[in-house]
Amino acid sequence: MNTHRLCGLILLALTSACTDPASSEPPPPTSYNIVLIAGDNSLKVFDNAITAFRARLLSRQGIVPTNITRLSASATRASQSKASLTNIVDTIADMHPAPNQACLVYATSHGVEEGGLYLSASKGPLSPLALNLALTAGCGDAPTIVIVSACFSGQFAAPPMTRPNRIILTAARPDRTSFGCQAGRIYTVYDQCLLTALDTAADWHQLHALAKTCVAAEENREQVLPSEPQAWFGTAIANLPLPLRRP
Repeated sequence: MNTHRLCGLILLALTSACTDPASSEPPPPTSYNIVLIAGDNSLKVFDNAITAFRARLLSRQGIVPTNITRLSASATRASQSKASLTNIVDTIADMHPAPNQACLVYATSHGVEEGGLYLSASKGPLSPLALNLALTAGCGDAPTIVIVSACFSGQFAAPPMTRPNRIILTAARPDRTSFGCQAGRIYTVYDQCLLTALDTAADWHQLHALAKTCVAAEENREQVLPSEPQAWFGTAIANLPLPLRRP
């Protein structure tokens, strides 16, 4: 073998061996472009959840108010803030994060088995297919976090939603209900557990694990069928940390 070629191969092998595997992962986003959705106006739990979630986000570095859009079925001001199917899809498709920015969509409502997320402001639900198309148009390959809190929401943690650049957290299996949609409650069980976990979790894996444990404990106390929250961690951003809490 040619001596120069042999030396080159040895140098390449040594260089590869010394390369940090984590260096190929994208750097954590410097900020987030966020859409919060309360899909039903029959109970206050959904609006309460996105209000509290927004407050939790603003307590962290890298989250600024101008990057948060709130869509609510209870909105009475401009029609653009109404959580209708058209407004939701258009808003998400318009996110267009800047370089080093990530997308985050958090939606809470009732669920429709094999149909998606119930929207009281529209005739039809937000389906996984429609959400996937909107995210693809609005976020492309940018790191994307999707949280869906609803009965049967595990359908959002399956194809076509599952992509390498996405982390998806859901409140229940595709064939299970979640709990807490009663008058007098402040949040649903999953939303309450998610908000509590946000105070201590370091990354999205830990957030899901803490919320899942919390939900299971509450369901065991109430002696109801476990909802079994589901998650998807895309390989491109599987280790993505949560934004840091401000001092």
